[in-house]
Amino acid sequence: MIELYLSKVTENSETEQAGKLYARVSYKETMSVQDMAHHMAEHNTMFSEGSITGILIDFVKCVREQVLMGNTVKIDNLAIFKATVEANALETLYDAQSDKVAQASIGVLAEGQKTGPAVKTIKLLAQSTGDFTRDELKKDAKLSWTDKTKAEIAAAKGTTDSTDGTNSGGNNQSGGSGTLTPGGNNSGGGDNSGDGDDH
Repeated sequence: MIELYLSKVTENSETEQAGKLYARVSYKETMSVQDMAHHMAEHNTMFSEGSITGILIDFVKCVREQVLMGNTVKIDNLAIFKATVEANALETLYDAQSDKVAQASIGVLAEGQKTGPAVKTIKLLAQSTGDFTRDELKKDAKLSWTDKTKAEIAAAKGTTDSTDGTNSGGNNQSGGSGTLTPGGNNSGGGDNSGDGDDH
């Protein structure tokens, strides 16, 4: 069950979202590799928690190694991991005036420079796949308000009934990419977890 709370955009924000309420996920805890190994060991597996921890740690190292080699790593029904870059806007491959060429490197393109480092920064991109695509998640997700939000809704109604507004079904949940609101939150349709299309 994914629990939600409502976040209000400040009234004095100079955007269309000013004063509006947007649902946000209330995350319960962060699961480490060790936590996941403990959880997996409880699923009647033949492997010990220590063995699973070792395998997961090695797996993470290998994913990183493959991504840095320029490969994509697809974990079926979870995500596709790959490196992506934020590029500088180069004007030319070679600037005769400064005797500089486009470089396959990371750096800041100085003001007035026509060419130089091609990349500002490099980052990891995770794209959902299989059972974790948006369409599949919309089918399976069960949503509920946090107890605090239920109480706030009940107070707004002027009642003590804190059950209204909870939808435990997954088939009619809305999705979408949303827009960026003040403070860096995604509004409109939910959180965005990747920069690319689902596969």
